[in-house]
Amino acid sequence: MNKEDVIAVFDSGVGGISVLRHLVRLMPGERYVYFGDSANAPYGTRPTEQVRQLTMAAAEKLMTGTPAKALVLACNTATAAAVTALRERYPDRIIVGIEPALKVAADHFPHGRVGVMATEVTLREEKFDTLLHRFENACTVAKIPAPGLVELIESGKGNGPETRTLLEKILGPYVGKLDALVLGCTHYPFAAGTIGKILGPETALLDGGEGTARETRRRLAQAGLLEEGSGGVEILNSLNDPKVLSLSRKLLNEER
Repeated sequence: MNKEDVIAVFDSGVGGISVLRHLVRLMPGERYVYFGDSANAPYGTRPTEQVRQLTMAAAEKLMTGTPAKALVLACNTATAAAVTALRERYPDRIIVGIEPALKVAADHFPHGRVGVMATEVTLREEKFDTLLHRFENACTVAKIPAPGLVELIESGKGNGPETRTLLEKILGPYVGKLDALVLGCTHYPFAAGTIGKILGPETALLDGGEGTARETRRRLAQAGLLEEGSGGVEILNSLNDPKVLSLSRKLLNEER
């Protein structure tokens, strides 16, 4: 691995752009290759083994196509299903996953009421159960699946009226009852405006993107692989659809 090698970033679709924004802000001198598997999105409703196979296949393309010094799994579902297998397959590479920001919620709201909104796969995986048990005495946690939300964000409707209708149904029972809502899918920050309007300012919205970017930087620095070049981002998508690529660029350049 060399400093000049790229940082590969993977997600099931456009959602991981929310993590990529944090990475670019924190390490602007690095080169990034982002791959979104929108052709197979959403991952959150697929069987775990299928998610693992899709993630491993995408990782192989990224690792062999362009020299990559690190792979960031900017997808909670893919992390839960495949991060262990990826670290075993690529022991010489830096593999960084993402997990719901439950620790942040527990630290900021001790003994508080915390919702974790995530895909079905993320919420049912052993990795999340392990995380949940770590903080079950620190706060009261409600699991909140959000079927259909990823699809709306993939179609560029993250803060549109259809998303508002869906989220009012999902989050209605929790209005006024949560100190924090953890956005446990990297797509969900692109609906944060609508989520915030529904839950109100008294509910903090938290996601793991910034922490993942910091951990990536820490690992690269530890390995002596931080680059301070001219930077750059290449965005790829399995659909290879100009509309999806345009949406990805738009989301990357939106105000954080």
